[in-house]
Amino acid sequence: MSDMRDPRLTLARPDLADIRLRGIVEAQRYVAGEPARVVVPAAPLRRAPRPEAGLDTEAVLGDAVTVFDRGDGFAWVQIARDGYVGYLPEAALGPADPAPTHRVAALRTFVYPAPDLKRPHVAHLSLGAALALEGDEGEYRRLAQGGYVFAGHVAPLGSAEPDFAATAERLVGTPYLWGGRTSLGLDCSGLVQICLETAGRACPRDADQQERALGEPLPPGLDGLARGDLVFWKGHVGLMLDADRLIHANGHHMAVAVEPLREAAERIAAKSFGALTSIRRLAPHSA
Repeated sequence: MSDMRDPRLTLARPDLADIRLRGIVEAQRYVAGEPARVVVPAAPLRRAPRPEAGLDTEAVLGDAVTVFDRGDGFAWVQIARDGYVGYLPEAALGPADPAPTHRVAALRTFVYPAPDLKRPHVAHLSLGAALALEGDEGEYRRLAQGGYVFAGHVAPLGSAEPDFAATAERLVGTPYLWGGRTSLGLDCSGLVQICLETAGRACPRDADQQERALGEPLPPGLDGLARGDLVFWKGHVGLMLDADRLIHANGHHMAVAVEPLREAAERIAAKSFGALTSIRRLAPHSA
């Protein structure tokens, strides 16, 4: 069920709502929605069905969604990963089947029309994209929807890289992109989400949601921090690489960058998000 306190997760408009919200919200009609899947490398989820509308987040190849409305080239959907609601380009969607079997484990990889690295690539895929693979040809795996990927760049669904801070380190230098959650562009919470998901941990999309849902708060102060601790401001998040260094996607560097937490906290307090609101520690993850 959607969180009625959060419009980002609530499938309701004046004219249309999720059938599960009948009797809870008023709408002209209610629908159950239909399953679909993202069939392009990445697709922008916007807050309104217009190309110029703000980018809230991105869906990537293989993402499961539920479609509640279609029109004017857009589909009103909810992303299964984190419950986010918004408008995807309708052309980015296809059938829900076949279900993915693998995920991209490299920062990014290419889809080729044949199992041959000399052939011109037809698409690039980001870390975390999900693929339905159906066979091997030498060092390549064949996609059910057509094309080939290098076998060394994919891993079975369900496999995990437990050190999510190490994944963040791999993404250093990735350009900052508001709403971005691919290895071509990330915002602060997108970085945290993709790193935790690569470690097999569910993670909400936005920083405020993450602060409410993840881990347990540490006592106030900047002492005693450890690798993987999450550091929150109002509207911003980063994670610790060790007791002193923060890694975060940020608009100051316009990239994923590493810097001393104390220096970052002073600058952020003075110029952007104010004082730290909490530091949270995740429990050890059991697969």
